[in-house]
Amino acid sequence: MPGRVSSRVIHAVLFFSILAFLSGCSSTRSKTDANTVNFLLESMPTNLDPRISTDAFSEHVDYLLFDSLLQRDDHLDLAPDLAETWNMPDAQTYVFHLRHDVRFSNGELLTSADVKFTFDSIISGAIRTPKRGAFQLVDSISTPDPWTVIFHLSAPYASFPLNLTRQAAGIVPHDAGPDFSQNPIGTGPFRFVSMTTDEDIVLERNPDYFGGAPMLQRVRFRIIPDALVRALELRKGSGDLESNSLTPDMIDALGKDPNLEVARAPGTMLAYISFNCEDPILKHRRVRQALAYATDRETLIRYLIRGLARPADSLLPPNHWAYDGDVTHYDYDPTHANALLDAAGFPRGPDGIRFHLEMKTSTDESTRILAAALQDQWHRVGVQLDLRSLEFATFYADITRGSFQLYTLRWVGANLDPDVFEYVFGSDKFPPAGANRGHYHNPQLDILLGEARVTTDRAKRKAILDQIQQIVADEEPYINLWFYDNICVHRRRLTNIQLSPGGDFDFLEHAILR
Repeated sequence: MPGRVSSRVIHAVLFFSILAFLSGCSSTRSKTDANTVNFLLESMPTNLDPRISTDAFSEHVDYLLFDSLLQRDDHLDLAPDLAETWNMPDAQTYVFHLRHDVRFSNGELLTSADVKFTFDSIISGAIRTPKRGAFQLVDSISTPDPWTVIFHLSAPYASFPLNLTRQAAGIVPHDAGPDFSQNPIGTGPFRFVSMTTDEDIVLERNPDYFGGAPMLQRVRFRIIPDALVRALELRKGSGDLESNSLTPDMIDALGKDPNLEVARAPGTMLAYISFNCEDPILKHRRVRQALAYATDRETLIRYLIRGLARPADSLLPPNHWAYDGDVTHYDYDPTHANALLDAAGFPRGPDGIRFHLEMKTSTDESTRILAAALQDQWHRVGVQLDLRSLEFATFYADITRGSFQLYTLRWVGANLDPDVFEYVFGSDKFPPAGANRGHYHNPQLDILLGEARVTTDRAKRKAILDQIQQIVADEEPYINLWFYDNICVHRRRLTNIQLSPGGDFDFLEHAILR
């Protein structure tokens, strides 16, 4: 581990040397850019129609352009957005009462007809979208008046309202045409101005936003794929900010620049290791538990991520309303790990090795470095970890068909819905039906997952979810590694950067340009 860490330090020193070389470069900003915030984005959003987009970049930009019936609060619970209030007359009916003062950026008043059109276009197949499956239980949508929308479901579905949040699907006008994504019109805090493919997207503040107009006049999302170039743009002053797009070494180096500031807040993106529970070795619970105890997460976080993460004990982040912290914890304990491996029937051989395991990763540098560090840690308890890095498409195809012993990956967004436990560990959720790639099977857990899905009473559902988290933590089909912090490196001319747990760009609503 020390050798690998020093290698990263060398890269950090080299990077910082480049920044130092540029310190003499002019950071003067042209007067024409004085009111424009240049947001450096690593990839072009694929589609700005909020009914269709699923990639993170599109959803983050859509968050600024559109509202939905609901949104998430700081505890990742439901809160009002376009709907001021909502209620459930029964377990299959949701009634939403809209605000009366909301207008689209073209000046048209938002009514229940726009909400109905938005979701009908998804459900009917009028537009091709992967979000259609989230609404398969919707029988019909009625609008008894311009300010009321009623969803009628064919069966109880406790997580249904999560599909009506701003992060899931924004509301579009009832006359949105087939080219809507090229000139999107929403009700959000910003309005669309222009888009040049693989170059930039320009937004301006919506002065009539019902939540209060943002202080920023204009935001230009500049597409800069290379992380080093983004860092240098920030250093020179031609870029104002980035969000979660730089390496820990770059963040550390840029944080030393007196013209830059690093904003940090707890995030929800989860790094994890998945086991193939049908593997002859990994099917043993004690082996999975032993590998968790053999993983020194605190050291990995300190050296590999520069401390920019928090250890994870559940798929749900600690600030989630359904999170249960009273579960089995796997603090680093190699002595206990050795005892569990002995008890599982895997003694050390003459060379000190108990068995070999192969971990598959993508070619992403951070995951390869993580795997190499795990190789060193697990060797201390007699486990030889062999590494295999694959191009992402090949890697993903392998893990989807169960061709792995272990792999490491991240959850982004999906772990904010308590139904993620069913999606990841349900016995009927083997791919392609879900993401139970490790073929974990537990009849008791399946019963609880089914109950959690249909129980709409919050207290009862929380109690069921607590049981689910306790079983999953004890069985350990995953090693939950850590939740990455949300990081924004920005010029000091930007202030009041308040990062939210989900890593959205909503902080631009309240940011101030000096």
